[in-house]
Amino acid sequence: MGPAAWNRIVVLDRLPEPVPHMQFALDEWQTVGGTSAGKALGLAGLGRSVALHALIGADDDGLRVRRALEASGIDLLVEASDRTERHLNLMTREGARVSLYLSTPTDDPASPSAAEAAAEAERAMADSDVIVLDLSPRARRLIPAARATGRPIWTDLHDYDGEAEFQRPFLEAADAVFLNADALGDPLPFLRRAIDGGASLAVCTLGAEGAVALDRDGIEHRVAAVPVDVVDTNGAGDAFMAGVLDATLGGRDLDTALRAGAEHAASVLTTRHLHPSLDAVLA
Repeated sequence: MGPAAWNRIVVLDRLPEPVPHMQFALDEWQTVGGTSAGKALGLAGLGRSVALHALIGADDDGLRVRRALEASGIDLLVEASDRTERHLNLMTREGARVSLYLSTPTDDPASPSAAEAAAEAERAMADSDVIVLDLSPRARRLIPAARATGRPIWTDLHDYDGEAEFQRPFLEAADAVFLNADALGDPLPFLRRAIDGGASLAVCTLGAEGAVALDRDGIEHRVAAVPVDVVDTNGAGDAFMAGVLDATLGGRDLDTALRAGAEHAASVLTTRHLHPSLDAVLA
């Protein structure tokens, strides 16, 4: 449950400085975006049956998103919105990014369709093996319903600094917590806090340095990144989490699951899209 978007990617030799100037793009393309779309694509590509609940508009960009995700084997639980989320991602070859939100879907819990959509999401959560809640107002409101199912909850806090209030309910509800180290510095104190707070798995991705995780006993595990010629870094973190989740569902131990995550992330780094399955769909 969470964001699905239509993105324009623009590759630059450096991120823009905050002064008037001109730059030439090295490359540009359009593709599916959104952290939940990325995880759903990864899990579907690994052979898992996936339902994705997302706010998507009936506009042209929304139709593109729907067609691409459905063609990739994802069961869409779409709540209609007035517009589709769109980003302009300014990227460098090294993976630095500035993400500009061009539009965000209206999320009105009092709308006539909201109650029906929430009920559909609750039924899907109750029927699932695992619930993945990504950062969004809709997912945040449904945390109590997700917890009531008794199903394991996995969440991705992205560049959480350990203090911001919006992410706190996700952290408190999750059995497995993922994030990156962009705002943390040393991630181990936060990972220990997550385990002490009730999570059974806490993982921090470290980019080219791989990832570090703590299990339910607080034992540290590390995995190296898989070397690969990088085309685009968008979606690598989502792919890593999807690979770990798939391996965990398959009964693998944590070290094996982390290696599976690193391998799956490497496969996404070689494509312009959130998953190689979209290479043919969006050709």
